[in-house]
Amino acid sequence: MNDADQADRKPRHSQSGKGRYEDGTVSFADLGLAKPLLRALSDAGIEEPFPIQAATLPDALAGRDVLGRAQTGSGKTLAFGLALLSRLDGGEARPLRPRALILVPTRELALQVSDALTPLAKSLGLWCRTAVGGMSFPRQADALKRGVDLLIATPGRLSDHVRQGTCILHDVQFAAIDEADQMADMGFLPQVREILDLVDPDSQVLLFSATLDGDVDQLIKRYMHNPVTHSVDIATASVSTMEHHMLLVSKQDKADVITEMAAREGRTIMFVRTKHHVDRLADKLRSVGVRAGALHGGKTQGARNRVLSQFRDGDMPVLVATDVAARGIHVDGVSLVVHVDPPADSKDYLHRAGRTARAGESGTVVTVVTHDQRRTVVRLTDKAGVKPEATKVRPGDPDLIRITGARTPSGEPVIERAAPARPQRGGPRGAHAPRRTTGGDFRRREGSRPRDNHPRDDHRREQSREGTRDFRDGAPRREGAPRTREFHSRTTAAPARGWRDGDRRYKSDRG
Repeated sequence: MNDADQADRKPRHSQSGKGRYEDGTVSFADLGLAKPLLRALSDAGIEEPFPIQAATLPDALAGRDVLGRAQTGSGKTLAFGLALLSRLDGGEARPLRPRALILVPTRELALQVSDALTPLAKSLGLWCRTAVGGMSFPRQADALKRGVDLLIATPGRLSDHVRQGTCILHDVQFAAIDEADQMADMGFLPQVREILDLVDPDSQVLLFSATLDGDVDQLIKRYMHNPVTHSVDIATASVSTMEHHMLLVSKQDKADVITEMAAREGRTIMFVRTKHHVDRLADKLRSVGVRAGALHGGKTQGARNRVLSQFRDGDMPVLVATDVAARGIHVDGVSLVVHVDPPADSKDYLHRAGRTARAGESGTVVTVVTHDQRRTVVRLTDKAGVKPEATKVRPGDPDLIRITGARTPSGEPVIERAAPARPQRGGPRGAHAPRRTTGGDFRRREGSRPRDNHPRDDHRREQSREGTRDFRDGAPRREGAPRTREFHSRTTAAPARGWRDGDRRYKSDRG
């Protein structure tokens, strides 16, 4: 179940008729969950709560506002999901008017939360819907019209539904905000505030984040009432099951070292700075026999879903991704994270590292460092609370094999199956009409080429592009910027500019 996946944990038998295990550990039954939920959890192989769940559920079920401070992989999805579903139990779904809302920063995370909670919602007879960009706006609107209890949404697409009158938030009594710090980093807090201004002012709010300072703290002060804070982790990557290494390489050896690490057995995520570099590295790895997939905001939602599905299923053991594209991706069993390009700051290091050693599993995090990068990386890891072991390596070195399991790739290129071609519109099947290229498209392609400047600038440029074009699901509006249309309007006299006659695709679907 992604972030809340506990199926691999060995269950311990509780005392007969009691809610606590023999060693005193709290069970789900002890937390007062409804019997249908307990059966659904048991059917999923989830027998005991994680610490963040055991800590927050009693207060959340009692109706209190809750702050949960925990890293990704700690079980937050079930912590707020079980609370909301329990509070919704017994109510009736209404068209267009959700009674509970979960806000998450990215489409992928929204779909993962939906996958985790939908079976649990069905056990109570509740309707769980999603509203995310990159997917059909009319289909989402139709689903909302059929009735919704719990809505899982990204801020931009939910804003679109509110503007179009296809979602009304005044009946929301329970709201959860997941990955609030990432929401702030990606510039979504103005939209989050606009959304929370529309829900019932007396609604219960659950907020989960790795950090609770800065912009997140302002959100807490504005929308939460005497919240109870539960913290189960410190904001560093000092997880006991996670090893950290700096691999010192020459610029000449770097490409071969990366290739050998990618050819290892096991699930691996490699982080690079730009979309161009993602595609180039994934192509290089496939050319030498490594089944690698590329993930960045320049790809369609369908392509991203296919890549993630292949990665989860083990058909494609290596994922090459940008920071922004991989936010909120919760895949269990990732045993190695490679910083091909050093992260821009300590927060990005922690985010990347959090893709491994999840839910009690072990994992290794390595940063590939050339001589000119060493001082910067040392400062960065110190700030992240990590002291990695520094090792000088070359291709084929025993230390490289010991740390990462590196091995020589097969050298036989991986042949990708081509997607079926679509017929051209307005012409016979198979006709090859010349592709129209606008000046804007040309400039955008030219502008996507990386420049030789500071890594932080590349990161910010990448985050800006993906956050405002691809992951925004509707661009976040800058503080104080004028609105061309009133956000609080519940009906519209004319369709938005994104609709097109005969096509009916919404502009934020195109990503």
